[in-house]
Amino acid sequence: MKLILAIVQDKDSNRLANEFIDANIRATKLSSTGGFLKAGNSTFIIGIEDERVEDALALIKETCQARTQYVTTPVTLDISLDGQIPYPVEVEVGGATVFVLPVEGFHQY
Repeated sequence: MKLILAIVQDKDSNRLANEFIDANIRATKLSSTGGFLKAGNSTFIIGIEDERVEDALALIKETCQARTQYVTTPVTLDISLDGQIPYPVEVEVGGATVFVLPVEGFHQY
């Protein structure tokens, strides 16, 4: 038995949840925030049998593709109170960060 923790961008989370349902993979979805953009994420917690781990990882990889997006840099003030003009910057967003952990025990009551 393994525990999968998958952190994905909110934009991908509903589609991934539906893929898990179609594949009969039970997952708990938690809202989370983090990363460079402090953007909304979802963290999926999945307890799964060893032989199904690769199937779950394949679904995550197919559903949560990285992409580029333009964001505007925040306005900053330096010590002389001169503001810097914000400008768009291209960054890579999306994808998934996935941890696969061994499970010593699993109980469902």
